[in-house]
Amino acid sequence: MVPILEMRGITKTFPGVKALDNVTLSVVPGEIHALVGENGAGKSTLMKVLSGVYPHGSYEGSILFEGEECRFAGIHDSEAKGIIIIHQELALVPLLSIAENIYLGNEITRRGVIDWQETWKRTEALLAKVGLRESPQARIDTLGVGKQQLVEIAKALSKKVKLLILDEPTAALQENDSATLLELLLEFKAQGITSILISHKLNEISRVADRLTVLRDGATVSGMERGEITENRIIRDMVGRDMAHRYPAREPRIGEVLMQVKDWSVWHPLHSDRQVIRDCSLTVRRGEVVGIAGLMGAGRTEFAMSLFGRSWGAKISGEVTIGGKPADLSSVPAAINAGLAYVTEDRKALGLVLDETILRNTSMANLPGVSSRGVIDANRERRVAEDYKSQLNTRTPTVFQRVVNLSGGNQQKVVLAKWLFTDPDVLILDEPTRGIDVGAKFEIYSIINTLADQGRGVILISSEMPELLGICDRIYVMNKGAFVGEFDRAEASQERIMESIMAGDRVAEGN
Repeated sequence: MVPILEMRGITKTFPGVKALDNVTLSVVPGEIHALVGENGAGKSTLMKVLSGVYPHGSYEGSILFEGEECRFAGIHDSEAKGIIIIHQELALVPLLSIAENIYLGNEITRRGVIDWQETWKRTEALLAKVGLRESPQARIDTLGVGKQQLVEIAKALSKKVKLLILDEPTAALQENDSATLLELLLEFKAQGITSILISHKLNEISRVADRLTVLRDGATVSGMERGEITENRIIRDMVGRDMAHRYPAREPRIGEVLMQVKDWSVWHPLHSDRQVIRDCSLTVRRGEVVGIAGLMGAGRTEFAMSLFGRSWGAKISGEVTIGGKPADLSSVPAAINAGLAYVTEDRKALGLVLDETILRNTSMANLPGVSSRGVIDANRERRVAEDYKSQLNTRTPTVFQRVVNLSGGNQQKVVLAKWLFTDPDVLILDEPTRGIDVGAKFEIYSIINTLADQGRGVILISSEMPELLGICDRIYVMNKGAFVGEFDRAEASQERIMESIMAGDRVAEGN
């Protein structure tokens, strides 16, 4: 079959780094083509070349689409050909309606005035195609992340898409929403739409991909047909080695109670009649990794943020002790001084200053640690950043690299370095491996084990149950703002966790 897309000999260089090295990619009409590789392998860079974000002339090689050589000067050129990319970070305006977002920059007008009736009519038809029943006039900020992702796809359909590129479309989704999106991709395939799927979730790739291309260190290393695709082979080609064990081994050495939370309750900061966290009690021992499982909206992030210096919530009540002493968590600086640190779910918006260097991001939560008489000691600051770069194996030529230029896995390591430099007793990790590849995940798990071996306590919030089961010593289950179950490592299973969630739903309905 004649390919709909051919990328030949694509080479892209940034100052000091060759991001792509003679990459080839061939995609045939009507297929779902998976593109996989570790963070920093070049996947997103290749798609930015294809979509015109990096214009013709800024790279070497050629792009053929539907048999015609393309020299895109910008993203509008690629969209005019029917090549539409949906990035991992959704590009929607929260305070605008669904219809306004779908036709933003592509408005339906009559005599120079927006035709709202026609806009709403076409939006309804597009929403029906992606399985949404929301009103076209509903605001984006009233929708969950899963539905927002579907709005992005509806927006792509409005541009008469021929090749749909999805960059980590399920990274922030729960299993049900992920399954819905994958089914939609299969429906598009039946309609003749071609898709390129970038994902770190190998089970999803195995389920829907017709063919697969693996990138490693900016080069094409292998391609697979559907019958050849297995998770073990993908991992081997991605990381250049077998990973028989997804989770590093650890012999737990669990000590006395390090942190205790009693009867923690939190109310919504804007809706004063809505209680979000309900009388939650939790303990963490020295050397223990404690997981918090739950579906999206269960209250896990709200619980963590309210603990960490009351960063979220109102009318917060309850008691917290760290090291046997009452902990002052009244503000973020107080929480840091009490020995608590929090790696946020959204590393780009809340965890990092993207335009700053690795060096500055590493030191910013503990400036006294790199200062002398109130003045930052540049040599000490550099030594600290270099030390954590080495400890965490952050892949970058220099600590003066801007964080925005790092891969997701390396950005996460910089966030970890920032909080480890505060020397916490307890570290809360909120979705620490979201959107990063299996190799980087293994390195994050190894860091977690090292922290536990040092006698620190770790609280891990994750939407991936295999991850919780693979590295946690004990797991709490949260549902509707309350803990509804607790399991030791030996008794925990996906089935028992889901049973606790469902039982919690039944109790809530009974109330």
